Amino acid sequence: MIDSTDSSGARGADRKGEADLEEARLRQQAIGVKLRHMFDEVVNEPVPDEFLEILKRADAKAALDGPA
Repeated sequence: MIDSTDSSGARGADRKGEADLEEARLRQQAIGVKLRHMFDEVVNEPVPDEFLEILKRADAKAALDGPA
């Protein structure tokens, strides 16, 4: 019996799968770069004076209350 199945279709599907996987990797990499950029911007923002004052008051209260 002669096998008439064409394996080129399977190879084409493999290539498409590889291309899809590579595209997904590139998309994830781009998202990661953007997230790191956004995180760096937030980390480098100054702390508002009002927030620093709240932290100072909390530290002073904790020092007066003693160890937990």
